[in-house]
Amino acid sequence: MSLTASHSALDTASQILLAPYGLSNSSLDKTLGSLLGHDLTYADLYFQYQRTESWSLEEGIVKSGSFNIEQGVGVRAIAGERTAFAYSDDISAAALQEAALTVRSIAAQGQARRAKVKARAQPQALYAAVDPLPSLQDAAKIALLERLEQFARQEDPRVLQAMASLAASWDVVLVARSDGVLAADVRPLVRLSLTVILEDGGRREQGSSGGGGRSDYGMFTDAVLRDYAKRAVHQASINLAAKPAPAGTMTVVLGNGWPGILLHEAIGHGLEGDFNRKGSSAFAGRIGQRVAAKGVTVVDDGTLAGRRGSLTIDDEGNPTRCTTLIEDGILVGYMQDMHNAGLMGVTPTGNGRRESFAHLPMPRMTNTIMQAGDKDPAEIIASVTHGLYAANFGGGQVDITSGKFVFSAAEAYMIENGKITYPVKGATLIGNGPDVLNRVSMIGNDLALDPGVGTCGKDGQSVPVGVGQPTLRIDGLTVGGTG
Repeated sequence: MSLTASHSALDTASQILLAPYGLSNSSLDKTLGSLLGHDLTYADLYFQYQRTESWSLEEGIVKSGSFNIEQGVGVRAIAGERTAFAYSDDISAAALQEAALTVRSIAAQGQARRAKVKARAQPQALYAAVDPLPSLQDAAKIALLERLEQFARQEDPRVLQAMASLAASWDVVLVARSDGVLAADVRPLVRLSLTVILEDGGRREQGSSGGGGRSDYGMFTDAVLRDYAKRAVHQASINLAAKPAPAGTMTVVLGNGWPGILLHEAIGHGLEGDFNRKGSSAFAGRIGQRVAAKGVTVVDDGTLAGRRGSLTIDDEGNPTRCTTLIEDGILVGYMQDMHNAGLMGVTPTGNGRRESFAHLPMPRMTNTIMQAGDKDPAEIIASVTHGLYAANFGGGQVDITSGKFVFSAAEAYMIENGKITYPVKGATLIGNGPDVLNRVSMIGNDLALDPGVGTCGKDGQSVPVGVGQPTLRIDGLTVGGTG
């Protein structure tokens, strides 16, 4: 077995993850060879080095600051449906062999059949290998947060409190696989968040905004900071003027961009390969069937340059891609990692993701997007006699097996006789993901992506993700209210 790769990040990963510990390609060959000698289907090694930092400012005072370095290696072996896994935060030949022995002893208890996974060429990087942490001096990072707070206060004198936070990570990963693939990636990630509290007449409401992506701190220009401040203050001021939301079944119009989080939660998880292989998803066994209204096309696209949810390669060394999940209402595919794809007899889609070297990969979303339609957003609003316009979302809960969800609207308005009239507070959307897809009656031409703030949790693992959608009209959705 000979490991080969053509990825521009490979030199960086080798210098950081292998050379300091006396490891080489032959060391990796030896470890993988010892695993495969026990008739396993597949094995891989996942090396990771990560530096992270975060800063938070409240009322002009630095409330917290942290810096962390993590590194280690995860060893995985697959025998049919069985997976054996061990990890170590010590990167050395001895630790690698010890982890391999642990994995081998676990895997040896099961029977396995041999199979080969086709190696793939490495893609062009979707982001620069820049390390964001030193891209600003510490004093400049604090000054950035102070400017964001000042911009928020300039927007509205009613701002009582402003809380801002800044975070960044620099991730270097290297994947060595038993099929001969050696792949690496260098992943920058930054995020800036703002929460404001406005007070008027003894009533207080909050608003939030922010953004980020796979870049350095240079993306946070003053123009960007002013936009974040304006959006957060606008949301809080709207909620100050809001009336209690009515309850009942009504037409709901979802705004574009971040409201795609409902799509992500309500149906995205249900389209991940592991849930469908196990038959626990509402979409299991429905490939080729209509699962949504005509015109509804949903993709998961990990190839969007610089986006928070994008990856040049996934955590199994496969290039990410744009995977069509639903096409014109017909279910055409699932998101797959290598293990579930192999068991289902399909091709991996580059959706194998893990939180860190200490976690097993599983099928996960990257940037999940509903494609644009042909309706003007104004036309969609004008078509509604009585309904709710949900411009932004807060939190929510979803049951993957049934598809049932409950989502709270962070910014919402009533629609009366084709016009947006007054803001409402306390609106929750209640429904079933597969059912909601069939209730989409109008799709806007204004597709937008979220600003770069999404984090997705699954089985105790968190990874950065993106969402997007155009304005949507959904008929007959249950709205829980406070009025």
